[in-house]
Amino acid sequence: MTEAFANLDPTGYLALVAVVAIFAQWLAWRVKVPSILLLLVIGFGMGQLANPDDVLGREVLFSGVTLAVGVILFEGALTLRFRDVRDLGRPVFRLCTVTVAITWALITVAAWLVGFEWEIALLVGAILVVTGPTVIGPILRTLRPTRRVASLLTWEGIVVDPIGAVLAVLVFQGVLLGRGGDRLTTLLGTLGLTILVAAVLGLGLGVGLELVVKHNKIPDFLLGVSFVGTAVAALVVSNAIQSESGLLTVTVLGIYLGNRKDLHLRPVEEFSEHLQVLFVGVLFVILAGRVAPADVVAVAPTGLLFVLILVVVVRPAGVLLGLIGTKVSKEERHLLAFMAPRGIVAAAVTSIFGLEFTSAADKAREAAILATGDEADALSGRADNLFQLAGQATELVPLVFLVIVCTVALYGLGVGRLAERLGLATTSPQGVLFVGGQKWVLEVALALKGAGVPVTVVTSEYEKTAQARRVGVDAVLANILSEFAVKDLDLAGTRTLIAATSEDEVNFTAAREFSQVLGRANVFQLPRDDNPGGTASLRTEAAPHLTARACFEPPRTNTQLKELVAAGHQVKHTKLTPRFTLDDFRRTWGQETVLLFVLDGGEVNVVTDRIRVPQHGVSVIALVPPESVAV
Repeated sequence: MTEAFANLDPTGYLALVAVVAIFAQWLAWRVKVPSILLLLVIGFGMGQLANPDDVLGREVLFSGVTLAVGVILFEGALTLRFRDVRDLGRPVFRLCTVTVAITWALITVAAWLVGFEWEIALLVGAILVVTGPTVIGPILRTLRPTRRVASLLTWEGIVVDPIGAVLAVLVFQGVLLGRGGDRLTTLLGTLGLTILVAAVLGLGLGVGLELVVKHNKIPDFLLGVSFVGTAVAALVVSNAIQSESGLLTVTVLGIYLGNRKDLHLRPVEEFSEHLQVLFVGVLFVILAGRVAPADVVAVAPTGLLFVLILVVVVRPAGVLLGLIGTKVSKEERHLLAFMAPRGIVAAAVTSIFGLEFTSAADKAREAAILATGDEADALSGRADNLFQLAGQATELVPLVFLVIVCTVALYGLGVGRLAERLGLATTSPQGVLFVGGQKWVLEVALALKGAGVPVTVVTSEYEKTAQARRVGVDAVLANILSEFAVKDLDLAGTRTLIAATSEDEVNFTAAREFSQVLGRANVFQLPRDDNPGGTASLRTEAAPHLTARACFEPPRTNTQLKELVAAGHQVKHTKLTPRFTLDDFRRTWGQETVLLFVLDGGEVNVVTDRIRVPQHGVSVIALVPPESVAV
């Protein structure tokens, strides 16, 4: 088997990596662990059978990594909306500036304390200020915290990524320049040129794309590839003009496009999101495969101490000091203070700089051989110093790998319980969101609330919103199809959506929209009033991909449910036991009973005609007829 892996050609290797990456992310979703953790472990194991450097070659490998990271950052930047942080502008700015500076300084000191030279320590600090969308995104997707916390973490992760990359380049160039008097001037010039290139190229291409799209010069089926292709081109051109400015350029491009009100970016977002999922998996598997077990063992004692300092000292200090004077609650600060997993940019940048130091040392040695006298001695000393730094730089790859694994494990596995204790998320969301505020909805909502299930009602009618609040049900006054509902509605703790308005088209659209957030398995709608039995023809029935599953058993339309409530039917919460089973319940209340929800311990499920309700050991919430007509 080992020989078969060793003989893999690049095509076979990449195909295997893609399959393994997708499987790992699916498995992580099934067992509810951070996908990055499985990807790293699997990649580490695959690397012992087939080293990516040997199969792909370093030049091709790092070029591909750069392009993939650029696409990932562009996809993340497209999702950054200024309106998401309209009340968080100052905290976001502080996280991306003050916290970065404090974190850089503290990590530098920590790296020096564990034995690195100051030059390498500064580089480590610059590399590890980043968190990044590749790790924050999957954790947030699983955790689903409050909108404020999600916005803060997302903005920090995406914006700080290119900042960290640029910072690392500046440190590296500063080390190569030595102690010359013009070092500061050179570094400031590099920083200024990087920002200028990113701003001009990112904004220029953004304006150009906006004009082309607004004038309908690109068909819808080419929107996704056109935007991603432009981002890749921007990355390459930007790096050609100014080294390592490409990540900042694609971030600027994505943020600009994502905040243009008249641009319809859904096809672009869907296409780039699919690429992001694939690229994240592939990159982590490949980069983890470059790390040798012996190297990890060698740095483990130092690395674990370093990780402990990062988690216990650096991140809490950076967040708490950086957010002084901002309107961020104590609970939000605590969660942010213990949420800083490192991701793909840290891994990719570290690998590149290890090679760059060796290359610089070789060039200095060659120059020393050609020089004479004092110049030769100076160059020789410089080469020796660079070789010493290159030796330490090679230790960075397993060290950063260890940091990534440990921080992803600690934050990914532990942040859920912390967020739950702080009241900012739940590790097992069971909340129900009803779209529509009819009387029967409120009665069902009250029954669920009485059973300890979080319930929210969204309706566009003020009277129904007020009525829901009067009876004690959380209600939001909004059109479920409005931009606020689609983008800003806080879904922390929500698992299930039931589209139950009196307008079938609204139910269809809401179900389709929110299935992308909650998943198709957790989104339901009422049957159409003009097709209560689901027997419409292909010409009149809505296409399956445009609808959600019909809820309740037997399914009932909105009109039918209103008529049942008007006739005296009531919502009843009943515990099923061996002495009073589901069959007994049905015999007691008769054929007109509509099963709505089944509660099994702490889990809440919508009853459908495809779900088998246990005979006992669970509770059911049902709409039952008046006792006078019950069988």
